[in-house]
Order: sequence, then structure tokens, then C-alpha cells
Amino acid sequence: MTFPRLAATFAAALTLALPAQAQDKLTLMLDWYVNPDHAPIILAQEQGFFADEGLAVEIIAPADPAEPPKLVAAGRADLAISYQPQLHLQVHEGLPLRRVGTLVATPLNCLMVDAKGPVQNLSDLKGRKIGYSVSGIEGAMMEAMLRSAGLTMADVEMVNVNWSLTPALMTGQVDAVIGAFRNFELTQMRLAGGDGRCFFPEEAGLPAYDELIFVANADSLADPANPARDRINRFLAAVERGTQYLVNHPDAAFRSFAATAPDLGDALNTQAWADTLPRFAHSPAALDHGRYERFEAFLHEAGLIDTVLPVSQLALDPGAAE
Repeated sequence: MTFPRLAATFAAALTLALPAQAQDKLTLMLDWYVNPDHAPIILAQEQGFFADEGLAVEIIAPADPAEPPKLVAAGRADLAISYQPQLHLQVHEGLPLRRVGTLVATPLNCLMVDAKGPVQNLSDLKGRKIGYSVSGIEGAMMEAMLRSAGLTMADVEMVNVNWSLTPALMTGQVDAVIGAFRNFELTQMRLAGGDGRCFFPEEAGLPAYDELIFVANADSLADPANPARDRINRFLAAVERGTQYLVNHPDAAFRSFAATAPDLGDALNTQAWADTLPRFAHSPAALDHGRYERFEAFLHEAGLIDTVLPVSQLALDPGAAE
């Protein structure tokens, strides 16, 4: 799993202020710089939906994309955008985190190859190099995808290319890359003069999962009467309105979004907007228990976790009755 790599250059931290009359402050750490994956959040800010909920939301882009969940676990931020696969591992590592909402409700990660290259089927990966950025999860995903084609990890060479997925593929350093986001890297490759193709993990042996989620500190959620739950519920209600707005008014929504920062209206982000729009969760607070059970079982079978945790220790709908 990787983060979107955008051509745009932003400040290390982005703060979008709300009207002064808003009373309750809430800090949200993004997973990366602002991009179309964050559209419902930015629209909730720009259209005043957070203000309508009595919230002053501070939106911060991280200097290090690995830090947001850790900051929430340490009580230094109220919410962070993270990834369902990482959440499972982080909870098993002891971080007090819970999923409280979903932003992007489908996988975005894919195995990307040169559409005109030697890999036309997963079985063509035998004896070839596969680039990756994040160990652990991506290795487990790759193992499952290879298994679906009758291959094992011994049949390929894994190469750490850091975050240079598209360049590594286009220059022939590797024959495929795992961790490319289908709503970004495919367009990025095309704009660079290439032609990419994605193999989708959820069609090759992996259970479907939520790509982007909101996580909160589990300790702050232990008491249903804790005001943190109320703030989170109002936050998710505003994000849901943001999603409804972009679905109902896609052109106006894109203009509002693109006006918030330089380069958000460029060719990469314009196409990413269109590719991401159908993937947003229409009901961010709603929790699919089976999805988390299945992915927990997958990680256990892959040997990445020692025990299987109940969904209640991983995720919750903060507005649901206990």
C-alpha cells in the first residue's frame, strides 16, 4: 500500500480555517498532501458543512506520511486518514487506534505493468522483478496474487524502489510495481508518455478492503458519553454532505476543490478526480464488519499477525448504540 504521489508541490502543513463562530475544534491529519482522494473533506470545509456542524476543523498535511496514525495514538491529533490494511497491523503492534469512518470504500492499490510489456498475465511474472515501497502488507498482497496464478514469492525478485514506482517501471528497473494507485499512477504514467495496466488485488486472491479510513484514539472512544464521539459523528455527517455534494454537482465541486491550491486543476488531478469520484464511501460512518473480519483472517493466514482480533478492537461506528 502506498500514498498518492502528486506532481504538485504543497507546503508541509496545510491549514484551512473555519469561521470564528465555530466552537468545537477538531484536528485532522491527512495521509499525504491534498489530492482528489480528500475531495469530500475539502468540500465539507469549502461549502461550510463543518461550520454547520459547529466544528472548526484544522486539516494538516503531514511532513512524514507514516506519522498521522502515530500522532492520533499519542493523543496529539483527533483524527487521521489511514489505510485499513495498515490499521490491522498497527492495532496488533499495540497502537490504540480504531477505524471510525471510511473515506474511500474500495481498494486503490494495484499491481501496475507496462501495457505493451512482457507481463500480460500474472503468470508472466515468473522470473521477473517487482518493485515495492512498503514491506509487510505489499508482500502479503503480492504473495496472494502470485498464488492465484500458480506462482510463489520464490518465482519473483522483490525490489525496494521507495516511492519511485512509476519511474522504476518506465525505466525498466523492474517489470511491475505493487502499491501503485489505480486512480493516480496509471494517469501519471500516461502523462509521462507510457501506457500502464493494472492487475487488481481484489480480483486476484485478496479480500476487498477500505482503502482510506478515518482513525481515532481508541482510549478516547471507550466511554460512549465522551464528547470526542459527538465531535466525530458531526465530522462524519459533514463529510457525508461533502460526498453528496460532489456526486450531485461534480463540475461545481471540482471547481471549488481545484481553487483551494495550486496545481489541483492540472491534468493529473483532473483525471484523478474523475477516477476517484465513484469510490468514495456514501455513508462514511457505516461499518462493514465482514470486511474487517475477512481481512483480519487474510493477514493471519499470511502470517503477518499471530492472533485474530474481533472487529470491535479494530473498528466501530461511533454513532451506533453500544
